[in-house]
Amino acid sequence: MNLARVIGNVVATAKDPGLVPLPLLIVQPLTPQQEPKGSPLIATDRIGVGPGEIVILEKSKEAGLGLAKNLVPTDLSIVGKVDAIRLEISDSPSDPTRPRKKGG
Repeated sequence: MNLARVIGNVVATAKDPGLVPLPLLIVQPLTPQQEPKGSPLIATDRIGVGPGEIVILEKSKEAGLGLAKNLVPTDLSIVGKVDAIRLEISDSPSDPTRPRKKGG
């Protein structure tokens, strides 16, 4: 799973019948620090999110598994909305939460 921010939507006058009930949104993949990573992508929206929201993406075959029809032609789906991100990773050697090497 990956993080992304919703930055727009796609309007399609014709699409596969399995995609008809699903909104198509433009999402910008993000790093854990919420910085843009790579190019924007198009994802099916299974949960109902809006512009600016940070979401969780599922890729490949798994992207279509939670849909009503398992044969929906999608390889990227929004499967969750992020309420908060809390990073606990530090590169600082003086960080007391950082694991220490044995014998040193």
